Amino acid sequence: MTVGERQPPDDVVLGRFMPAGRIDQMPARRSRRLVVLDHVSHAFEPGRRYAEAEVDVVLRAFFDDYAALRRYLVDEGFLTRKGGVYWRSGGSVEL
Repeated sequence: MTVGERQPPDDVVLGRFMPAGRIDQMPARRSRRLVVLDHVSHAFEPGRRYAEAEVDVVLRAFFDDYAALRRYLVDEGFLTRKGGVYWRSGGSVEL
């Protein structure tokens, strides 16, 4: 994004990269990728622990390369992993 360029609203970003509820293409721009990752993170219940196989099942519904998606979520702090167990550790919270 250049100076003065504005990030489109989240619904525009999601409509572009997830038109049918699945990720067609992972955004290259980090700001837009974070919008998509935040949306995906809502599929995980805060406070619940997930085995890697459970995470993979959830992520397959969003993106064919679920392993890459899992790495993005962990690298950007939306999920935390320890000892093969995952939990939601970031993202927005709907009130």
